[in-house]
Parts: sequence; C-alpha cells; structure tokens
Amino acid sequence: MMMTIVTFELREPTTLSEITQFFQATAPRYLGVPGLLQKNYLLSEDARRAGGIYVWASRADADRLYTDEWKAFVTEKYGKPPKIEYLHSPVDNREGKNKVAE
Repeated sequence: MMMTIVTFELREPTTLSEITQFFQATAPRYLGVPGLLQKNYLLSEDARRAGGIYVWASRADADRLYTDEWKAFVTEKYGKPPKIEYLHSPVDNREGKNKVAE
C-alpha cells in the first residue's frame, strides 16, 4: 500500500467553511478511482495550506491519477501547483486488524 500527501499553498487564507465547499465540489471526482482506498481532505491550522491524504493499493494506482492534466486542474482551482509526497504504508488497520499491507 502507498499513501500520498498532496498539499498546495492557497492564494490567501480561507475559512474551514469555505474550503469545505470547495472540497465537496471536487469529492465526487474521486469516487470509483481504481486503487484509491481512502481520501481525506485537509486544511492547515493557519488556513494557508490545503490538500488531501490518499491511501492507495499501489504506487501505480496513484501515478494514474497524478497526471499533468490533474496537476493543471489543481493548479487552476487553487492557484499554485500541488506538492505530492509518496509514503509506504506497511501496516493496514482500516478494519481494526493490524495486518501487513499488500
């Protein structure tokens, strides 16, 4: 399993209410994405950075989403290009069981 943390700097600070509306508008785009097991949205405490934490079945699944077109979409919507950090996730406890991730 892989996790990615995708962040981007906002043009200006926002409120939790405002960013929630933006995220609700984009959330349907991620339903049914092959290999995407979970996505959580985030906003930093200073309200200047936002993004998401994604859990993927594999790195290949993640790479299929993070295309140049996707990066352009995020850049246009939020004003700056995203930063993508890839992390291994060796243990999966989504079902309350600590099993080695495949």
